[in-house]
Amino acid sequence: MPDEVLTIKEVAALLKLAEKTVYAMAAAGEIPAFKIRGQWRIKRTELDRWMDAQPRGGDSGGDDDDGR
Repeated sequence: MPDEVLTIKEVAALLKLAEKTVYAMAAAGEIPAFKIRGQWRIKRTELDRWMDAQPRGGDSGGDDDDGR
């Protein structure tokens, strides 16, 4: 099966972000996107890989009070 190609609107819905935010991220190279005749597209497999590579919350930045 060929790789699914998503629109900005579809990616925004998946990431629960505004379309403008996803557009800006694509234009800035922050997400793996490409243009076809001026319209942004994102491969689903590349988006999934990108999401997996993002840092997770819970990183101890020294703010945690562990009682010591």
